[in-house]
Amino acid sequence: MTQYLLSVHGNEEQYAAVSEEEMQRAFADVDRFNQQLQSDGVWVFAGGLQGAETATVVDGRGESPVFTDGPYLETKEHIGGFWIIDVADLDAALVYAAAGSKACQGTVEVRPFQSEPPADA
Repeated sequence: MTQYLLSVHGNEEQYAAVSEEEMQRAFADVDRFNQQLQSDGVWVFAGGLQGAETATVVDGRGESPVFTDGPYLETKEHIGGFWIIDVADLDAALVYAAAGSKACQGTVEVRPFQSEPPADA
């Protein structure tokens, strides 16, 4: 089994254009999707994130850490939430990602976790 990160991407303009009724429907659909992941035994963890404007970037490479308000990348789209699932392979992860995308009405990026540390680590 391999763990995959399914990250939901969107932007504040998209979110603002969604009616309250549509948002509540998406919340209910995501809740059903979460329950399906759990009943299928692939659920590891999931969560929704506050807006990108609440982010703080920390750079601790120097003598003293530097803290910067706002997201790391200056981009229109940000990660709005995520699921971590444990499935047999990428094909299975893609099936769940498609269902998650439909539930949350957003695009979902699929990335496997590293199974071993990189050779140069």
